[in-house]
Amino acid sequence: MTETNEDRADTLFHALADRTRRDILRRVLAGEHSISTLAIKYDMSFAAVQKHVAVLERAGLLTKRRNGREQLASGDMQAVRSATAMLTELEHIWRGRITRIDALITSDPDQENRRFTRPPWSTTTSPPAAGSPTT
Repeated sequence: MTETNEDRADTLFHALADRTRRDILRRVLAGEHSISTLAIKYDMSFAAVQKHVAVLERAGLLTKRRNGREQLASGDMQAVRSATAMLTELEHIWRGRITRIDALITSDPDQENRRFTRPPWSTTTSPPAAGSPTT
């Protein structure tokens, strides 16, 4: 089964959704770290940090390599750029939608002639209490 762009986006943003994973990613983007060195920085078990690293690795945000008995993790800047590109694309889509909505609002000839209906109570009285009968 091939991974679609949507699957890729889900994997990337799931990995980035967690605060600890984002912090691990910042650290490994700054330079290569051993998993054991990373684990010392967090108030959790070594196994928990390994799981976070595994999620980041599956998302392609970091790579691991062995150096003797040590596992070293490095960030993948290209994957981060890919996530940035996805967010930029979404931003363009939403900015376009907002621009079209603004254009629709400003082009509506009846906009100034519209009357807004008031609720059954006037602005000088309070709305009826929940469950109270209305007359």
